[in-house]
Amino acid sequence: MPDFLLPDLGEGLTEAEVIAWHVKPGDRVAVDQAIAEVETAKAVVEVPVPYAGIVSALHAEPGSVVSVGQPLVTVTADEPAAGLHEPGIVVPAAGAAGSAAGTAVPASREDASGSVLIGYGTTTAPPRARRGRRRASPAAPPARPAALTTPEPAVPEPAVPEPTVVAPAPVAAPAPVAPPASADRPGRVAVISPLVRKEARDAGLDLASVTGTGPGGVVSRRDVRQAIAERATPQPPAAHPTLEAGTGTGAAERRIPLRGARRAAADKLSRSRREIPEATVWVDVDATALVEARRTLNAADPACPVSLLALLARFTVLGLRRYPELNARIEQDEIIVPERVNLGFAAQTDHGLVVPVVPDAHRLTTRELSARLAERTAAARERRLAPADLAGGTFTVNNYGVFGVDGSAAIINHPEVAILGLGRVIDRPWVADGQLTVRKVTELTLSFDHRACDGGVAGGFLRYVADCIESPTSALGDL
Repeated sequence: MPDFLLPDLGEGLTEAEVIAWHVKPGDRVAVDQAIAEVETAKAVVEVPVPYAGIVSALHAEPGSVVSVGQPLVTVTADEPAAGLHEPGIVVPAAGAAGSAAGTAVPASREDASGSVLIGYGTTTAPPRARRGRRRASPAAPPARPAALTTPEPAVPEPAVPEPTVVAPAPVAAPAPVAPPASADRPGRVAVISPLVRKEARDAGLDLASVTGTGPGGVVSRRDVRQAIAERATPQPPAAHPTLEAGTGTGAAERRIPLRGARRAAADKLSRSRREIPEATVWVDVDATALVEARRTLNAADPACPVSLLALLARFTVLGLRRYPELNARIEQDEIIVPERVNLGFAAQTDHGLVVPVVPDAHRLTTRELSARLAERTAAARERRLAPADLAGGTFTVNNYGVFGVDGSAAIINHPEVAILGLGRVIDRPWVADGQLTVRKVTELTLSFDHRACDGGVAGGFLRYVADCIESPTSALGDL
């Protein structure tokens, strides 16, 4: 009865929240069938099962967090899988999923997984037990697992002439123990990931004082964070005898766990504040011509509307051609400036702030860019984005004007070096050609990493984008 453990999710992810199950106990599953939908710090993904058989148990409820290496589901087979025993091969009695009768395994190598996600599905490589052929010693037959109480039919062995040897005394095989996710030296507390050990060390937490809830007592990230929170939370004072229940400050409160996209955003923004010496510049812009140009474009082709964010993105790409230092990242003592512009944009969803990425935005026309932005926004709100859709950005734009605000000193999306924001477009008094008039005015804000460039580059880029907004027709070019 093998347990399918939550596999390595890649990119340093160590746990996931179960969003929904696609199966229930008693259902029959096939190799690579999606059995659950989980949310990581990157995105919502479907988890395929590497076994074929009957689901006998689900080990997590929707909404619970499962660490990598913890049991996710148990799958059994209603009959022994074919091809498990071959003449001249001793299959280990335990320690490998599907090695005993009644366990669920792919029926053949043709059933092997086609999954490409890290740690998901099965593998086309043969089991290690089949690579080394061993002859069963007549003096020491293979030990039968203790869990099997009914006798199994003997497997005939081929006649192989061998020289007479003295059989060594049989040695009882130790019970298989699931290895911890990280190889720890003797005397060290087993942890699910080296990241967990680092987090405990940074917080000054002794891992020996933490009770692990992972397989075999392995300490997970949730265990460490809970221990840190308990240590940091002061003990509540004793209630005054004259106070009635439900009275006083703090009597009613609601706790919202930081999970999934919200925690990913919190971690990235915190790291940005810690590591990046950012500066902010801003400018007010006459957007009257921009609003009129957008109205003209949408009237000419209503089937392919162009958003204000798309126009800002278009001008941003043009500005990065002139000031490529802002389309960069910093690695140790180097500034890496890629030739591609993978444009990220902030998208607010019901499950938190995410930053989808439009790769090769510099190759797209304005209408193509607008369509890609709309597609990624819809996918983000419906949780259809893959982890790759949220990675690899080189510059981020943000239209926070949709929230009714004029400006914002946005936090840079680490490891990028700049983020450009657009405020709301409203009627304001404006001096044009020496005359006071009412114009459509907006505010542009640029936050930048002062290690990557100086104020001259940042100011030049911001002024160029502002000029494009004030004279959009000449800047748009091929739509």
